[in-house]
Amino acid sequence: MRTRTLLTLTAAVAALGLTAPASAADTPVLTTADGAAVAVGDVLDASLASGTAATFYSSATGTSGISCTSSAFAATVTDNPAAPGTATESLTSHSFDTSGCTANVVGVLGVSGITVDNLPYTTSVSSDGTVSVTPGAGSAIQSTVRLRTLLGTINCVYRAPSLTGMASNADNSISFTNQQFTKASGSSLCFANAFFTAKYSPVTKGGVAVNVN
Repeated sequence: MRTRTLLTLTAAVAALGLTAPASAADTPVLTTADGAAVAVGDVLDASLASGTAATFYSSATGTSGISCTSSAFAATVTDNPAAPGTATESLTSHSFDTSGCTANVVGVLGVSGITVDNLPYTTSVSSDGTVSVTPGAGSAIQSTVRLRTLLGTINCVYRAPSLTGMASNADNSISFTNQQFTKASGSSLCFANAFFTAKYSPVTKGGVAVNVN
């Protein structure tokens, strides 16, 4: 009888330990500015920070290439664990309004289109602010740029294995700096490399700014 009582007590203690509730203080990696957790399935979006441009320059230090004053993205949250950790998203849309794009490349008259191919991409956001964008298996981050020239429209296809950016709570932004794409196809008027720089702010969920914890 005593043995049975001890076993019963041990089982009860173990059960209590297994069913103990998670700490209410757990904060997920992504929260809105009002403190609410971002849920799986929520859509985050952002446009270029006011007064900035997204640029595709032919070198990391030059200013020859393409500049666009209007660009936006949208991503669906797929995981948002407790911080510190890494949240993941599916980048489903990344667009450029070419009515606000200019080019200062010799022989190029203008930009008629920029398409982000191979979507969706997987985006991860870590508690330290690191943002990574990766393509699906066997694919690549790819953009097709259509340029108007004296000889007609040409297509320049650029690829990158991944992109790395930084998130900041100071202005709820995500910034990419000199992310290198390499020309996969296109005429000699397409520069060999395209270095992508852009700052998107604020990143919001339903119009409410999103923080990284």
